Amino acid sequence: MASNNAEAAAPGSLVRGIGRWDLVAVVINGVIGAGIFGLPGKVYAAVGVYSLLSFIVCAAVISLIVLCFAEVASRFRDTGGPYLYARESFGPVVGFEVGWMLWVTRATAFAANVNLLIEYMSYFWPAAATGWTRPVFIACAVILYATINIIGVRSTALFSDVFTLGKLLVMAFFIAIGFFFLAPENFASSGALQAGAFANSVLLLVYAFSGFEIAAVPAAEIRDPQRNLPFALITAMAIIAAVYIVIQIVCIGTLPELADSSRPLVDASSRFMGRVGASVVTAGVLISVAGNLSVVLLAGSRLPFAMASRGELPQWLAATHPRFHTPHRSILLTSAVVLALSISGSFIYALTVSTLARLTVYAVTCAALPILRKRERDLPAKFRAPAGNLVAGLSMLLVFWLFANSSLREARDAALAAALGLVVYYVYRAARPQAAERTTETKS
Repeated sequence: MASNNAEAAAPGSLVRGIGRWDLVAVVINGVIGAGIFGLPGKVYAAVGVYSLLSFIVCAAVISLIVLCFAEVASRFRDTGGPYLYARESFGPVVGFEVGWMLWVTRATAFAANVNLLIEYMSYFWPAAATGWTRPVFIACAVILYATINIIGVRSTALFSDVFTLGKLLVMAFFIAIGFFFLAPENFASSGALQAGAFANSVLLLVYAFSGFEIAAVPAAEIRDPQRNLPFALITAMAIIAAVYIVIQIVCIGTLPELADSSRPLVDASSRFMGRVGASVVTAGVLISVAGNLSVVLLAGSRLPFAMASRGELPQWLAATHPRFHTPHRSILLTSAVVLALSISGSFIYALTVSTLARLTVYAVTCAALPILRKRERDLPAKFRAPAGNLVAGLSMLLVFWLFANSSLREARDAALAAALGLVVYYVYRAARPQAAERTTETKS
């Protein structure tokens, strides 16, 4: 068993260098990326002032799912997160599919957000998004994040801490100033709430509230993960829900043309603070996305490592750096993939699977809760969700409700991504005995 000391690690093992409050920061960074800076306008366009209710309902749905995650996570200490939970509960095929879909969403999310980082950077430096500077900037960003990840999990945790504090300070600044400029007439209802539009608005917000699951992936690098993960998940999501709801109040109350705004926080702040306010919020977006990228790569790079450790991907991906005790080969592979996606722009199509892939991961994890409760003696929980079986069942019903309100194209794209994962799994499974034979012949 790995030591809880961040400085000590046995040869070939990972270092438990992520503490309790580091983990809270990882959850906040994983969830708050760029979504909240654009979604207030889109949700308002769909349901008007009822968008506040959309935020509250989505927060409630996610809270139930988070409770399930907290209990299930409290049973495990190894790397893998939802991949590991699915594997233990439903077998290696389902586990691999969950791990595969998680890895795809992490890689495409990184690619999307690093391009978004460039777009917002062009506010201060217009040349950043054009010509040769764009691919150079992307390459430098990917190399930087890969290097931080390789040289130690403490480096990644400290990086995450700093950027979490930065993004929360900017949001607090926006909220504190904005409350002085609220116009009560902006909160008047414009008509009856349409059930279909409301369901779609909640589904849209899942993207802004999701990402918490990535904090569970590097469990083998977390100090006392069985106790600290539940604490971090519940604490961070409570903070995030409160911040999101208050941000929506400020956006509605200060920006009458919110429905037409693609950058509502920037537009709202420019209204009540002028160009200085717009610059501060734009800088906040840069800080938020930069922090999000660090934890996206942290979690994404650990998934191939976890799957390789269990013989479902090539064994060389399960290696750890002899000095830094990080899964350096898995980090390099994931970094190479996100670099290619980021520069090519082909990630845009793959992003359509993101929300449904996450909902699938959530449904499987919630379904795992009652199964793992029957294995209490083998996998005891350090945290028990109140009325856990009921919460798990209700969570799955809510997830299926969200599924039912998704488009056929989204469902098709998610199914194609899942099918590709099955191909990878069975092709490697078929080739694995031959690889083992070659290894044996080489040794002899």
